[in-house]
Amino acid sequence: MTPLDFLLLLMVLIWGSNFSVVKVALTDFPEGPFNAMRLVVATAVYLAVIFGTSARQRLKDLSRRDWIELCFLGGVGTFLYQFCFVAGVKRTSIGNGALIIGMSPIVIAVLSAIAGHERIRPLRWLGIGVAMFGLYLVVGKGLDLTGQTWRGDALMLGGVLCWAVYSVASQSILRRHSPLIVIALTFSIGASLYVAALLPVLLRTDWQAVSGFSWLMMVTSATLALNLAYWIWYTGLKRLGGPRTAVYSYLIPVVAMAVAAIWLGEPVTGDQLAGASAILTGLMITRFVS
Repeated sequence: MTPLDFLLLLMVLIWGSNFSVVKVALTDFPEGPFNAMRLVVATAVYLAVIFGTSARQRLKDLSRRDWIELCFLGGVGTFLYQFCFVAGVKRTSIGNGALIIGMSPIVIAVLSAIAGHERIRPLRWLGIGVAMFGLYLVVGKGLDLTGQTWRGDALMLGGVLCWAVYSVASQSILRRHSPLIVIALTFSIGASLYVAALLPVLLRTDWQAVSGFSWLMMVTSATLALNLAYWIWYTGLKRLGGPRTAVYSYLIPVVAMAVAAIWLGEPVTGDQLAGASAILTGLMITRFVS
């Protein structure tokens, strides 16, 4: 295990817990304002780090092509993905949401292969398949696309596609610039788009009706899930590539189900424990095969 592996596992813990954090906060925090404030807080942190360090000197190295790529990444990976994620969490179960988000490594691997970024060897495909089987066991009965959660499930599926495009498309600019610069600017662009789109809603929001605990959950989600975890994710993309970094996403449903069981009282079954073992096996095959 390398230091980067430990960082990626920390990212998994943060993003897995974030399902419950968001679910709890949305009980009295309207989803649009909640997401807008998350993005604003996260963007403020990124910009503070950029302009408070020598990293600001790298901004002048950005070309016109870089800015075009950053605008695309901000629109897809911040604006659209965060909209789909928060709206999806509100409208579906943590189990369904975790399973759907867990599909992202497959989509990323396929898109990476199509784009010619990385050749996926047969043994890695085996690892992906084992982990996908475990992912199904973790959730138990799998997706329920016929019940009341189908809108949330559809939003989550849209989020997976946005995340995959974002992860694959960002690898080009990451070869020229640091993860911090790329994240800070894509968040600034995406957050600006989100706030502009929701401005009428934000002006009508009764902010005093939101509890202090929900505000705390919003700040926690912003600083951990959007700041620290995103930086780890981009660092993984830069050093390991898309498919090998994305396979850690298979662990997110395990953490999501465990946190939901402890915090929200959702039951954990034998199938879910067996699935967690399969996911870990698939992770080892996919991550460490040469």
